[in-house]
Amino acid sequence: MMAAANGCGGGACQCGNAPGTVPETKAEAAPASVNGIALHPPGERPDEHTLRELAWTELLRQEAVRLALLPPLEVPRAPPLGDAEQDIVQRMLDSAIEIPAPSEAECRRYHEARRAHFAIGRRVRARHILFAVTQGIDVPKLAARAEQCLLELRHKAVAPARFAELARELSNCPSGADGGELGWIGPDDCADELTAELFHAETGRDAIGLHPRLLHSRYGFHVLEVLERDAGRPQSFEEVRQRIAVQLAQQSRAKALHQYMQLLAGAAAVEGLVLDGADSLLVQ
Repeated sequence: MMAAANGCGGGACQCGNAPGTVPETKAEAAPASVNGIALHPPGERPDEHTLRELAWTELLRQEAVRLALLPPLEVPRAPPLGDAEQDIVQRMLDSAIEIPAPSEAECRRYHEARRAHFAIGRRVRARHILFAVTQGIDVPKLAARAEQCLLELRHKAVAPARFAELARELSNCPSGADGGELGWIGPDDCADELTAELFHAETGRDAIGLHPRLLHSRYGFHVLEVLERDAGRPQSFEEVRQRIAVQLAQQSRAKALHQYMQLLAGAAAVEGLVLDGADSLLVQ
């Protein structure tokens, strides 16, 4: 450790602890704050997600105080909001942000661009090799093994039976005993990360064959191959119009709320953190 700025650095030296000085190891950073109101106790900084959550909540509380919806409080640290206060804040947001209903034309354009997304009964027949992430495992080493497996299967000269052989040898999923076969699966039958790639991603929702890259999920790394696809039955615009209207309204509201929160943050003195997005649970 570097010698203290106010001491000689000797092993028995006490001059660095003279009155008016703070030992380097005892120094505590000031708490993050919004307009001078601390978000946490000194020396107990929360993780970044929690800290941003506290900041957005305090911004909203202070705005409600400014509008005389909540009483002003002479407190050194941001108070938690009870159910009644959260309800007031939510009504404040509802009043401040008005979202027009999406037009018929907007809904039709949305449906036209996403016909496959609204089909009923979509499914794929797939197989995979799972490299599971478990407690204490060397994740980079595991990922390298998964990449090596994928590279072997992508080789032009690979034998058709090799996927099943590697699944039985390497997969941490019970399906490995069946060569990795998952059978027919729909959007609700697999991890969200796989559903997003197999059924919603522009590059993956129509693809057949070995997926060109590893897929990551909460379970680990997947080498995945799509053997067949069933596009299901498309739904007419009339069948899904209400659902589309709700989705578009939610998207518009999320955008408007984000802009509203950014305006609050821009007008406030925020210290000790960077507010890069309105991700408060109160405004979702």
